[in-house]
Amino acid sequence: MTMCPDTPRDVTRRDFLQTSMTGAAALAVTGPESFLAPGDQDAVAAEIAKQHDATVQMLREWIALPSIAAENRNYPQGADYMARLARDAGFSRVDLIQTKGKPGVFATLDNGAATTLALYFMYDVKQFDPSEWSAPPLEGRIVDRPGVGKIMIGRGATNTKGPQVACLAAMRAFKAAGRKIPINLVLVCEGEEEIGSPNFSAVVFKPELEAALRKSIGIIIPLGNQELDGSVQVNLGSKGIIELEIVSSGTKWGRGPTLDVHSSYEAQIDSPAWHLVQALHTLVGPDGHTPAVEGFFDKVRPLSPQLKEILEQAVPRRNEAAAKKALSVSRWYGDESWHDSLVRLVTQPTINIEGLVGGYTGPGGKTILPNRATAKIDVRLVPDMTAKETLELIRKHLAKRGFADVEVNMTGGYDPTETPADSKLVKAMVTTYHKAGVDPLLWPRLAGSWPGVTFTGPPLKLPAGQFGLGHGAGAHAPDEYWLIESANPKVAGMDGAVRSFVDLFYALA
Repeated sequence: MTMCPDTPRDVTRRDFLQTSMTGAAALAVTGPESFLAPGDQDAVAAEIAKQHDATVQMLREWIALPSIAAENRNYPQGADYMARLARDAGFSRVDLIQTKGKPGVFATLDNGAATTLALYFMYDVKQFDPSEWSAPPLEGRIVDRPGVGKIMIGRGATNTKGPQVACLAAMRAFKAAGRKIPINLVLVCEGEEEIGSPNFSAVVFKPELEAALRKSIGIIIPLGNQELDGSVQVNLGSKGIIELEIVSSGTKWGRGPTLDVHSSYEAQIDSPAWHLVQALHTLVGPDGHTPAVEGFFDKVRPLSPQLKEILEQAVPRRNEAAAKKALSVSRWYGDESWHDSLVRLVTQPTINIEGLVGGYTGPGGKTILPNRATAKIDVRLVPDMTAKETLELIRKHLAKRGFADVEVNMTGGYDPTETPADSKLVKAMVTTYHKAGVDPLLWPRLAGSWPGVTFTGPPLKLPAGQFGLGHGAGAHAPDEYWLIESANPKVAGMDGAVRSFVDLFYALA
């Protein structure tokens, strides 16, 4: 997913969470005795360990079948496989949803319960280069990692097949125990999240699917939320995103070559590559960081007093040294304090260069003047910015500064999300974490992105969030992994991740 995990946290207990969040959770349930049929819950939990090997094998087999939208790889096989997993988990109705792009999957399980929870899955993964990995990225090899435990290495292991398998395994545990899940479930799954979900609305707003979602109290993304210190973060929203290709070419510009030519001709003809660099330079200020697009900050809504309080109470629980180590940095932008950098992380929209491609990039030199150069850009959005309006601001900005010929192609994106802290969904997630002995950190906004606005925005306006115990790392990177057996009692392995979903289902009942 396009979610960039926020930095690691220190889990020192704070009075704020003890009083406000524990109290809020009590409004959702009155304690463990309120969970339905404790005997049933124990019977289901007992099945988790029995099915451990089968659960691990399910993840390994899914990793072996990567659906990669950017490469048009394994379609429609990926959607068909996702549908099979849903049926095996116990969903009574499973449909493939055709779109202009890759298929979606819609599934329901109606147990006649009073509460319905929606689940968001993605079956696609990012590209990979096997030469960069220590183990084959599609093998699902289990290795020992000192201080962490037994991990499974594979593309999609943590983003997000590992957490999704944990959720499906929880459903299978109910089935094996001969017990009904105490809530109804709706599953909506897409195969284009990693390219910006360009056709996801066509999946969600099919009449039957939309009607099923309207009955839900909210929607969750299964996610391995634990850091290696055992801490967990509950996000009350996430930034939106626009993914762009900005292209300069001799053909569109009407200057410079329309084919690559010898670099000696730089003396007498224009360079589309330099033209692109000059265009990009206008997007940020002299600090090389702050967006300089005219009107870019006009729609930015400041944090509410409640979210400011949540942020100020959370900052002291975050570990700066661990964050710097995880991000391989020694200082924050502008040499800001840890506090100010976290405020910026939550509140500031950004314009980032993901990559620059033009001309020859192989070994040695080739002395050419390329006719075309491309920049991969992502723009992170905060409320009340929208992807559509921000895209137009960027186009107008470039045109006004003499770069009307530069192509600005949006390849995917969506608006930011927000979820109330007092929603039943958030309260149930917090209660479930407390039941597992984890004091979660409430956080105003994830700096990463996911297409949750499809659910949190009109017309559905559902609460949404990421949920799950367990740990993984390396999303979008080589040696991505998911923790199978933990060496740290504070961090859940696969079985603990499965158990977290069982407990959440009961907490919502």
